Amino acid sequence: MASKFHLKTAKDGQFHFNLLAGNGEVILTSELYKSKASALNGIASVRNNSQREGAFESKPAAGDKFHFVLKATNGQVIGQSQLYASQSGCDNGVESVKRNAVSAVLQDDS
Repeated sequence: MASKFHLKTAKDGQFHFNLLAGNGEVILTSELYKSKASALNGIASVRNNSQREGAFESKPAAGDKFHFVLKATNGQVIGQSQLYASQSGCDNGVESVKRNAVSAVLQDDS
């Protein structure tokens, strides 16, 4: 299975997407967007910013877990990861986004 951006509509009518690795695992989750066009712009932003130096920020989370956020050049968070048990797992997640985001296909279920 190829990596993909899965675009969906939330219960409140807003839009969001997940970036899935080739094995189907969610590696990045977006914020909510009020319009589909904004969500599609968010996907384009993930593609571009995932390749930019300094775009990822790893952070400690509750319960000795770790996660990362992907930020646009203006500092706005575009997406975030799930929780990881270790910093090395979190680092691997960042590398997976870098590898998969550019070539991921779009699955639009919105």
